[in-house]
Amino acid sequence: MSEETTPFLELAGVTKKYGDFTAVSDINLSIREGELFTLVGPSGSGKTTMIRMLVGMDQPTSGEMRLKGRVLNKVPANKRPTCMVFQSLALFPHKSVGENVEFAMKIAGVDPARRRQRAEELLAQLRLPLDCYDKGVNQCSGGERQRIALARALAFNPEILFFDEPLSALDFRLRKALEKELKDIHRETGKTFVYITHSLEEAMVMSDRIGIMRDGRIVQVGTPHEIYNKPINEFVAKFMGEVNSLEVEAVGENMVKSKVYGDTYHVGTMPAGFTAGFLIIRPEVVKIGKAAAPMPNRIQGVVFNDYALGSRIQYQVRSATNGDPWLVERLQDEAYEGQLGDTVDIGWRPEDSIVLSE
Repeated sequence: MSEETTPFLELAGVTKKYGDFTAVSDINLSIREGELFTLVGPSGSGKTTMIRMLVGMDQPTSGEMRLKGRVLNKVPANKRPTCMVFQSLALFPHKSVGENVEFAMKIAGVDPARRRQRAEELLAQLRLPLDCYDKGVNQCSGGERQRIALARALAFNPEILFFDEPLSALDFRLRKALEKELKDIHRETGKTFVYITHSLEEAMVMSDRIGIMRDGRIVQVGTPHEIYNKPINEFVAKFMGEVNSLEVEAVGENMVKSKVYGDTYHVGTMPAGFTAGFLIIRPEVVKIGKAAAPMPNRIQGVVFNDYALGSRIQYQVRSATNGDPWLVERLQDEAYEGQLGDTVDIGWRPEDSIVLSE
């Protein structure tokens, strides 16, 4: 296989078992050089086990992990051109910022003057003031410690950086700022980042591509846009954001019937051979009140509650048929002008329907 066609990081049939328990099952995945790839899934889906194998903390039970064609399975962690930023950051509390950043270079025997030069370059790149160099890490803020951990990882000049939920312990405002900063740093360095998180929002904001994990398997890989708009099944659709979901069956060309309401709905397209499954309608495509009148798909309900979400407002409308809650999301300048308790129509276009077999 030529260099041009060799995947940068490839997993082929990777499985990890702990006794009778299979934590990761038959993973086949290629990650491109220079991309920011995120593994996302609920707790227990196998994300952390995947990362532990990739950095050399665990070995697969079967299958191969290859970096530019080289099998990594039995290469010790300290011999791999990879580095990991942990959720805990794992900074040395008794060392200064500079000593933390230079640690890997010192172990590798790099000259002190060169270590200092490289550390200062990284501090500048990560927008940390040079006077941080001699500070103790415990004197730094949470955001600064995140940057220090990343500087220490980059000092090693790894080919791949792995991130194990590094932002999960931060407050909301700092987390949102660092999501964007990490994405900017990824673009500036050109390194390959592999990031794991349980946060949908982090995955959507940061990733070039996302791999959705469930029960030790990767169920879908794609860009954030592809996964959000073309989920492979109901699990992915619900995991990637709030949805309205109905069990339906096919009753004609591009027509489905609700098993609960008995109503029929027009859809844009249906999977080949579709007979029954789920109709998914995301809250942001649903119209409410007068705006729903021209929609070919409509249900009637009562406006039960509203939730302010910054630039958006979300409404819960309870179906007149059985009280099921439907979510409708509007920009603030498109807010529903009526009152809680109103009886209203909500509706959506056929092309905004997502039809899934499972």
